[in-house]
Amino acid sequence: MKLGFIGTGALTSAIVTGLKGAADNSVPVLLSPRNQEIAGGLAARYPDVRVAPDNQAVLDHCDTIMLAVRPQVAHDVLAELRFRRGHHVVSLIPTLSRDQVTALTAPAERVTKALPMPMIAHRLGATIIFPPDSDMAALFGGLGKAIEVEHSSEFNALAVATATYATYFKYLDTIHQWLIGHGVEAAKGRDYIATIFKALATAPETTPDAGFMHLAQEYATRGGLNEQVLRELTARNLFDVFAASLDGVHRRVTAA
Repeated sequence: MKLGFIGTGALTSAIVTGLKGAADNSVPVLLSPRNQEIAGGLAARYPDVRVAPDNQAVLDHCDTIMLAVRPQVAHDVLAELRFRRGHHVVSLIPTLSRDQVTALTAPAERVTKALPMPMIAHRLGATIIFPPDSDMAALFGGLGKAIEVEHSSEFNALAVATATYATYFKYLDTIHQWLIGHGVEAAKGRDYIATIFKALATAPETTPDAGFMHLAQEYATRGGLNEQVLRELTARNLFDVFAASLDGVHRRVTAA
């Protein structure tokens, strides 16, 4: 595989960093020159990562092309490029459907959608892949967990879950700021929050047969502190509002 990237932002950087930190990191990489700072930094760090003179050169010298451009400019960028029938196009653009990407990259016949996350740089997290593809499952499976799905509707639904990360960190920040306001040293509060939530994140893996609500009930001892917070937030319809927000993201993802 000769791997090329059209678009060199944070996600491209994370994938390349994860690949080059893996045991088998022999895949040569050719980067778009779009972001010179990121592209140049990766090329300086890894001997088999190079920066192409332009986007077309990436296509001319690679067989697997990952599209990592922003959705707002994707149509303009891809319209200027000449794809080959033998290219394997892997779109990392969540708001473009596979049919749209296929049309924009014709005559390339093999088009895959994938949605990795920035934590892939540390070989953590999961990447969803549609349709199932053994090459991409092997590549992303070496950088975390690869989850192949059969239908675009399932891919779109799973993609909505990725819209919750910023909210998660805002949730943690709310706890952190509250602790600071009550006299806890900032660094100590951050360390405590990071440690306990890392431990909580292992619960679904250590008890794989337990549903998330079952875990919530386990921690919400009757009359306890966890039960109080859960009860009060539920009474204020916080989780209904959250679910409605997910519906809005789903409409946006599926609009394509």
